[in-house]
Amino acid sequence: MLGLKLPTDPRWVNIVEKNLPEILTDHAYCEQKAATNSINLIVNYPDIPEIVDAMLELAREELSHFQMVHDKIKERNLVLGRERRDEYVFELNTFIRKGHSREIVLADRLLFSALVEARSCERFKVLSENISDPDLREFYRGLMVSEANHYTLFISLARKYAKGVDIDKRWQEFLDFEASIISKFGKKETIHG
Repeated sequence: MLGLKLPTDPRWVNIVEKNLPEILTDHAYCEQKAATNSINLIVNYPDIPEIVDAMLELAREELSHFQMVHDKIKERNLVLGRERRDEYVFELNTFIRKGHSREIVLADRLLFSALVEARSCERFKVLSENISDPDLREFYRGLMVSEANHYTLFISLARKYAKGVDIDKRWQEFLDFEASIISKFGKKETIHG
């Protein structure tokens, strides 16, 4: 369904399990950044009511996920660490075309968002199937479903509002680009790392 061209090696979970505080902190900030991305789409496309409504709802949901992760951190007598730069998202962001028509930039921003959600969904699936902690298995199973819904939301918005852009073709280009960079990741205890 997601179309990702390079799956995460399930052994990535072995790295994650060695440093759960790190993965939980990184995950919390991924949720915060997803909320911020939704707000940025509102700021840039206030004239498209469906995008505004969808992104308002999504921002609230992403912040609730941040709260859920923060609660997991506190349950384990840990504290939220400092934000880290997400190298995967940074590199993927370079594929967004800048200086083009508003529709092209909108298409790319929505497809970028869909791809981040798709990779997060895939990573949450790997965690839900392989992590030894039963509480985190269940936690990531639930979040995996949410990420899949977010992925489909962004794809559908791109299809509806990026007029004149071949979304299927551009999505394949995004998937190819993501495949070229994801091979460098999966070696750290971060959601995309």
